[in-house]
Amino acid sequence: MGELHSFFTNAFSGFGITDAVDIILVTFVVYYLLKLVLETRAEQIIKGILVLVAVTIISGALNLHTLNWMCKGALALGAVAVLIVLQPELRRALEFMGRGRIISGLGQGDKENSKRIVSAIVNTVDEFSSDRTGTLIVFERQTMLEDYAETGTILNARITEQLLGNIFYEGSPLHDGAVIISGTSIYAAGCVLPLSKNQNISKDLGTRHRAGIGITENSDAVVLIVSEETGIISMAEDGKLERFLDKKTVEKKLLDMYLNSHIAGEGNSAFKKAKAFFGGENAGEEDKDNEK
Repeated sequence: MGELHSFFTNAFSGFGITDAVDIILVTFVVYYLLKLVLETRAEQIIKGILVLVAVTIISGALNLHTLNWMCKGALALGAVAVLIVLQPELRRALEFMGRGRIISGLGQGDKENSKRIVSAIVNTVDEFSSDRTGTLIVFERQTMLEDYAETGTILNARITEQLLGNIFYEGSPLHDGAVIISGTSIYAAGCVLPLSKNQNISKDLGTRHRAGIGITENSDAVVLIVSEETGIISMAEDGKLERFLDKKTVEKKLLDMYLNSHIAGEGNSAFKKAKAFFGGENAGEEDKDNEK
């Protein structure tokens, strides 16, 4: 008993506040790394790496020199391969740290304007659901979607039910693509989005749903989807799809995003204006037209 007491006394004799902070920070980092890879393709890759590490250790202990040499070589090449394969996940992790989510909810949006915007979107989506009009609306948050917006037509237009109706009208040249909403305006329409690479998505979901999920795998965007075949309203976020939403649920989710400043606003707009000033030729004219 005395030896046990002596062991613990010696072990914790040099333990101080900095050690406690160090442990807490490491725990925090490990937790978010595990959260990042959970339920994604990264999970399976990491399992494979762990198996390879275990085989390397066992083969070394059993003096299986050839197998051990092969495993060490595979681990060395695998480090580079993992960086390439997990590029979207790593980018999301870096963006998560750069976004500063701890303070993102401190600012409050314009309440009346937010309600007007949400009302226009919700009413339009509800009508599209009744008419079974295929719809794909992307809400830009902290991650800018400039690259995807450039695949479509830049509008920089005020959000109204009439404009959304015209864009997704079957005879419109922009109806097949996605609408990107940035802050309080429709930034672009007819945009092409990346398809999800998740093999576990239901085969019943078509290209529209896969594109909606795909953009949320590569950014922190939120996407509203209306099925052309069934009229079912869905919402994609963080690579996951929530289906069978009603009007009130959609309204609640969108109001939460706008009123808690989770929707990109003046920050991204200012960046786009600066970009237009220094490098864009037409963007500046579009902004002037929008202001009029």
